[in-house]
Amino acid sequence: MGITSQTIAPGARIVVRDAEWLVRRVDRTSTGRQAISVIGISELVRDKDAVFLDELEQPIMVLKPEETTLVPDSSSSYRTSLLYMESLLRRKPPTDDLIYTGHKAAMDSVDYQFDPAIQALDQPRQRILIADAVGLGKTLEAGILVSELIRRGKGKRILVVALKSMLTQFQKEFWSRFTIPLVRLDSIGIQRIRSRIPTNHNPFYYYDRAIISIDTLKQDSEYRNYLENAWWDIIVIDEAQNVAERGSSSSLRAKLASLLSKRSDTLIMLSATPHDGRAKSFASLMNMLDPTAIADPESYTRDEIKGLFIRRFKKDIRNQVKDAFREREISSKRTSATPIEEEAFSALVNTQFTRLDTRKTGAILFKTTLQKALFSSPAACLETISNRIRKLEKTVEPGWKNDISSLQDLRDKVTGITPDHFSKYQRFLGLIRDRKNFAWTGKNTADRLVIFTERIDTLKFLEENLTKDLNLKPHQVALLHGSMSDIDQQQIVEDFGREEARVRLLIASDVASEGINLHYLCHRMIHFDIPWSLMVFNQRNGRIDRYGQKETPRIFYLITESSNAKISGDTRILELLIKKDEQAVKNIGDPASFMHVYDIDEEEKITARAIEEGKTAEDFEEEQERKLIEFDPLEILLGHDPPPVGERAHEKTGSLPTLFRNN
Repeated sequence: MGITSQTIAPGARIVVRDAEWLVRRVDRTSTGRQAISVIGISELVRDKDAVFLDELEQPIMVLKPEETTLVPDSSSSYRTSLLYMESLLRRKPPTDDLIYTGHKAAMDSVDYQFDPAIQALDQPRQRILIADAVGLGKTLEAGILVSELIRRGKGKRILVVALKSMLTQFQKEFWSRFTIPLVRLDSIGIQRIRSRIPTNHNPFYYYDRAIISIDTLKQDSEYRNYLENAWWDIIVIDEAQNVAERGSSSSLRAKLASLLSKRSDTLIMLSATPHDGRAKSFASLMNMLDPTAIADPESYTRDEIKGLFIRRFKKDIRNQVKDAFREREISSKRTSATPIEEEAFSALVNTQFTRLDTRKTGAILFKTTLQKALFSSPAACLETISNRIRKLEKTVEPGWKNDISSLQDLRDKVTGITPDHFSKYQRFLGLIRDRKNFAWTGKNTADRLVIFTERIDTLKFLEENLTKDLNLKPHQVALLHGSMSDIDQQQIVEDFGREEARVRLLIASDVASEGINLHYLCHRMIHFDIPWSLMVFNQRNGRIDRYGQKETPRIFYLITESSNAKISGDTRILELLIKKDEQAVKNIGDPASFMHVYDIDEEEKITARAIEEGKTAEDFEEEQERKLIEFDPLEILLGHDPPPVGERAHEKTGSLPTLFRNN
């Protein structure tokens, strides 16, 4: 006998296929029968969703409360009944905004880390940008909020979107500290899922909790339809500055984030550099959190976005974490250019291009690009020269001959800078070999070293030469750069943080400067080349100078001093950036406030223009400090009131009801 609509209703419990289910809804089918949407209660099907058609599932037994058989509890002191009621109490989701589980995570919690969760739980929908400075533990703050939402029954389906180099790290943090499992869906993982499921099935429903690279997911044509038809309870976007709208057009990453913002109730965005100095760009992030918050993306106030973000710097929370953040030791190691280097510097300064540097307003001169490459290494400069010569030789226009000849002459000079004549490299070797002041041998598995360089060719040069000059085995030196696959990047980052791994020295490009934790077994960093952007300084240094670093972070800069007036003046501008980064850490909190553009590319252009125009370091500093801007995102972000730093953490921490006394 079939079940009629009068005998079943949402909230009823039924037995189908020898399992107990809770009815969520009942829909009429095209044949006049019923489609019963349920969620599992029995152990084997618990929390599993299903839909049963009553015409196919026979018999369906409706459990009637009035027919419940009561049996006596014969256990000592009614223990069985108490345990059953205790289990019901523990499964009951909290209905207030207190913290019940986040403070129990496997970490040394600090009061300020609970502020994002407290702020978000106070809202009907938990949508927030956590914009704390580099190294303050944004991943942990996100984990606290996610664990609270899971406890409230709002976190069954979770999607984390991160940079490919961050997947393993984020996954490990959520599992080891909050026991939140995330299945990694890299480029291979998605293909594996699609091969297992029918063609018309959505691969994003295969796993309830997943983490995926933003660059894998941004392939608009391939995944858009699947994303538009998927829904999550929580979406976390790490390094959210990469998804903000820049300029007049939206990038693939920005389009992806805009789509994802509509596919979940809860949206958590993480970024230490959430703005680029433009009102519209920052507004794009706020609009993803709340499309109704900002009326005019070009002009808005702090009140319009109140409650959508939280931002603190080290100086704000220093009193709470005196032992968690060690004072940096910063040292600039100088060396005089060799005669062969001086010849190359002189040749570069005197080189004149007839056509190469006729460019659009705002672009960096090719000559400046060459100088930046040479400041990195001769290998980087040679590669830049060779690439441009090959490109120009393919043209048939006779006007390029003079420029090709100039490049060839410069190449001859740079080629003469061998490792023995490369003063910065020799100073670098001297630094590492200084057992008294540096004391790094590569033998201690818990003492590792990271070197940052902007150029891939410099990175390869260092790998080739350091292996032999420091008597390191090939497996002790690892490279990390953006052209590597997501799987390789994840493996290298994971190995660098594992004591049993054989790697001792990591040579990284700036792909490793965003979000990655390198501080577990490493407290020394060497900038082989000096960044032209203060934001890059901040990101690089934040890899080892971050919450949880047990040793004093030691940061070294390598500076080549030239007798050439132009090169010497340009080097002083880069030294000014080192000074400003150090001052910002001690006083301001955000190094990017010096140039007021909050964008790496724009900061590099400002530095390049100062070099092209031959400005002194003093003129450059004065120009930046007197610069007036119409929109100051720091004014929007920080306002005049001090940010919360855990004042409400204790009053907002609660305990769930229990029948048993907590000892």
